[in-house]
Amino acid sequence: MPSLDARGVASLLREYAQRTALRGGNPYRAKAYSRAADSLAALAVPLDVLVAEDRLTEIPGVGDAIADIITKVHKTGSHPSLEKLRKEIPAGVLEMLAVPGLRPEKVLRLYKDLGIASLAELEAAAKDDRIKKAKGLGPALQTNILQNLAIAKSGEGRLHLHRAAALLAHAKDSIRKSRPELKRVTIAGDFRRGCELVGDLAIVAEAAKPDKTSKSSADGLQIRLSDRKHFGAALLFATGSAAHIEQLRTVAAEKEMRLDTDGLHKGRTLIAGEEAEIYRALDLPFIDPELREGRGEVELALKGKLPKLVTDQDLRGILHCHTDASDGAETLETMAKATRQRGFEYFGVADHSKSAHYAGGLSVEQIAQQHREADRLNKRFGKDFRILKGIESDILADGSLDYDDDVLERFDFVVASIHGRFKLDRKAQTQRLLRAISDPHTTIIGHMTGRQLQRRPGYEIDVEKVLRACAKHDVVVEINAHPWRLDLDWRWHQAALDFGCMLSINPDAHSISELDHMHWGVQMARKGGVPADRVLNAMTLPEITRYLRHKRRSLARAA
Repeated sequence: MPSLDARGVASLLREYAQRTALRGGNPYRAKAYSRAADSLAALAVPLDVLVAEDRLTEIPGVGDAIADIITKVHKTGSHPSLEKLRKEIPAGVLEMLAVPGLRPEKVLRLYKDLGIASLAELEAAAKDDRIKKAKGLGPALQTNILQNLAIAKSGEGRLHLHRAAALLAHAKDSIRKSRPELKRVTIAGDFRRGCELVGDLAIVAEAAKPDKTSKSSADGLQIRLSDRKHFGAALLFATGSAAHIEQLRTVAAEKEMRLDTDGLHKGRTLIAGEEAEIYRALDLPFIDPELREGRGEVELALKGKLPKLVTDQDLRGILHCHTDASDGAETLETMAKATRQRGFEYFGVADHSKSAHYAGGLSVEQIAQQHREADRLNKRFGKDFRILKGIESDILADGSLDYDDDVLERFDFVVASIHGRFKLDRKAQTQRLLRAISDPHTTIIGHMTGRQLQRRPGYEIDVEKVLRACAKHDVVVEINAHPWRLDLDWRWHQAALDFGCMLSINPDAHSISELDHMHWGVQMARKGGVPADRVLNAMTLPEITRYLRHKRRSLARAA
């Protein structure tokens, strides 16, 4: 039989991962297979070339053992271990692993005890109340399944932003090495638009003589080639969105022009082929890719009212980070130094509070110890860098914070967050947040909706009412930059701005490497149309010190 291409091998490797997970044992092995499958789906070089040249271990996540599996699957179309696993479980059972929160051992119970062998059968069983009656499964699992089935369907085939970034960076590097004649190798698709989940892995490159037959790869990664004259138009269309392109075409038609994949035309004459030239010829300013969703950005551009979006360089400090005092991996000193080395002016520690027993929440004595350590380090750092003393205080079920006022007053800032009781109804959950926002000690509301992308939906709240309360009480709205959260959703950023809210881009970092999550938060803020002057941590150290001091003085006056 003919050898399998990268997409075919990736599909079988992903099946291998799922069946390995159902078998049990080392969970990291299944995750390693799954990550390798994602990397295969984004290859920029034909798989048979990598196999022939013994270069499989150049692929991210592929070591010698997985390389051997890929080679055998590529050449034979299967693998003995996979064939053995296939005899144990029907293929439809694997579909259920896509439901967030449904662990492999529960999937096996559903199959063995209830005979459920597909996603469709799972949905039917949940709706018929069959799951909640089964011993060892129960009503909580049934409720979670019904909630998360939609997530399983909507997130199918899409990658988290940071994972897509790694695959596209590798693909770009591979193209440059294997096709040195190509120029302007540029990432496009929904990744360039800053979408929180990426399903369109696309790259545009300039070729002297584009081969129309090689415009896209059959292996999953879309590679579009264009000559120099039409490169910008190719990049514009490869970036999208479809709604944005359609609106540009409408503007072009009104000016008796025609916008096609090879450029902007007036009759038979090419008016513009570069991306910026196309916007200029349409009497539009350049519209940043993150805004190109067909949500009114063209109308704003026509009126000259596009926002100047925040950039990575605008951020002057980092807030909401954890240390080994709670559930972080590093000491306060190590995290602060890593922040300083990245060019920031301040580090806002915000370890978990006492109610977060699962995360080593800080007792009052531990808070005092951490503050003494911060004072000692601040003397060493001098005037150009400062540790800001914060806490991530749990919002209890009734909306109160989990320290007494005299403890909360010791902090420079307080991030108030929900970490439990997610299933309160919409009214109760909203009231819970409103009470926390009205607490004069609250500086920032952390990850407002509690969502985790492709894992769980956010809890039910009236977002508009919560944002209005934040504006009223001068409470900052967090854009949590952790790629699993990216919360508050960018679709609400404009409403927050309109109501008068400040926002803060926070990494929720638990390690040094997670400090760099800031970039994903900036991407979300840009997608939401947020300018730098509405971002708390775009303030300089003197500015944020004055801001927080003013907040504390207001608190003292209220008391």
